[in-house]
Amino acid sequence: MQLAEAQARIAQFPLHDPAAALGTGVALINADYPELLFPHARTLAARHPGSAKAQQLLGLAARACGESLIAAEAFAAAASAAPQDALIAHSRARTALEAGQPAAALFAAAARLAPQDGGVILGHAAALLHEGRADEATALLSRTLAANPLWLAGHRSLAAIAGQMGEDPLASVTAALARHPRTPELHHCAISLALQARDLPRAAAAVAAATAALGTPAWLTLMAGHVASEQGDLAAADAHFATAAPAAADPASAWMHARHLIRANAPDRAAALLEPLVGQPGAAALWPYLSLAWRMRGDPRADWLEGDARLVGVYDIGLSEAELTALAEHLRGLHFARSAPLDQSVRGGTQTDGNLLLRTEAPIRDLKARLLALVERHVAQLPPPDPGHPTLLARRAPLRIAGAWSVRLEQAGFHTDHVHPQGWFSSALYVALPETLGKGGEDHAGWLSLGEARDLVPGLPPSQLIEPKPGRLVLFPSTMWHGTRPFPHGERLTVAFDIARLRQD
Repeated sequence: MQLAEAQARIAQFPLHDPAAALGTGVALINADYPELLFPHARTLAARHPGSAKAQQLLGLAARACGESLIAAEAFAAAASAAPQDALIAHSRARTALEAGQPAAALFAAAARLAPQDGGVILGHAAALLHEGRADEATALLSRTLAANPLWLAGHRSLAAIAGQMGEDPLASVTAALARHPRTPELHHCAISLALQARDLPRAAAAVAAATAALGTPAWLTLMAGHVASEQGDLAAADAHFATAAPAAADPASAWMHARHLIRANAPDRAAALLEPLVGQPGAAALWPYLSLAWRMRGDPRADWLEGDARLVGVYDIGLSEAELTALAEHLRGLHFARSAPLDQSVRGGTQTDGNLLLRTEAPIRDLKARLLALVERHVAQLPPPDPGHPTLLARRAPLRIAGAWSVRLEQAGFHTDHVHPQGWFSSALYVALPETLGKGGEDHAGWLSLGEARDLVPGLPPSQLIEPKPGRLVLFPSTMWHGTRPFPHGERLTVAFDIARLRQD
């Protein structure tokens, strides 16, 4: 559905008929036009306060627009009007969880209506975790997986919880493989989870076990090459990637080969692999590696990609010292994990779970409004659209937060160099910092580094180093490499979020 068709549907929106409106509204949401729908959904719900379908549509539209308080209230009203509707019950529980409200009991009620719904079970486990009942969350998923050992989403969810709680994230998938040793999906899951846990020896062992059970399908050869490269065995990785061609040149998986070529100091080969692919659908993850290849070669296109000073912005959030102190105290209360999450850049710290900026507490609502105002200001000063550029998009509104979290680093903690290629702009907001951070040395302890990928290209200097200060917000393209320098002691408390990359019509 293109914009003109969406506008035509809105012009004829059936405010008199909640059932017809629900069908039209779901089509608009699926086509990525929830902001067009939202005001009409509010009008519909106001005209039909006792209609479950009208309230359901408002909940769907509000949730798609990031208005979690309105969504939670709408789904509560829908559930009151249709208490036996399993989908509405699930939606009510889900929006309550996203809003930071108690949701475990709501998921339990939804499970009674749809006991086999995997999404309800996953949400119930997440709600238990958020309410400080990690053991119950683990037990729920473990029971379900014992009966359904091929449930991959359950293994991934249980691994995520186990990792944050300092337990073995591969325990459930290892048990499942003992029962189903020739299931490719379980082997793929085991290798992926070992990589996310940053346990390279275990990832290599999982590759060996998969090879013994399955032989050498292309996907496994690619993963074998990736694991070998991450372990530093470049010759073995070369052999695996050569065997896996042409699968290694698929846009969805070429990043593994490109990453290896960058590490092997072969930027010409990396560029030759990536340049034909970056314009294809699903290739957003390739731009960070093409950026490195171009910079290593001295290619002027690197400056076209990331050199414009307007791509990076540094702003003040506008909170007083007392307000920052209060925000910091609120954020600390949301850090319940014992360890860093799987597949994240955090080292020596913890990260909050869920989308932080969907929560409805007053400090978070105020923070979200301030952040979006600064993002709007940043977007307004960007260079004009440039066809083919991953950041200078034509469609730049509405602004949507794709994900948000807080990170608490302590005692020499840091972020490894990484990217968020599924976003459009990424960020770092400094809330609380050690008093001595960045003072008295040239090591830039605790500073944000942009354009640096030290694991892959140790000699490539950062394009920028930005000093952290309480209340300072940094915005930068999501495809840009970023990380932090370790600091000697104290607490470094931040908020980060991604702005969604909108579909380009």
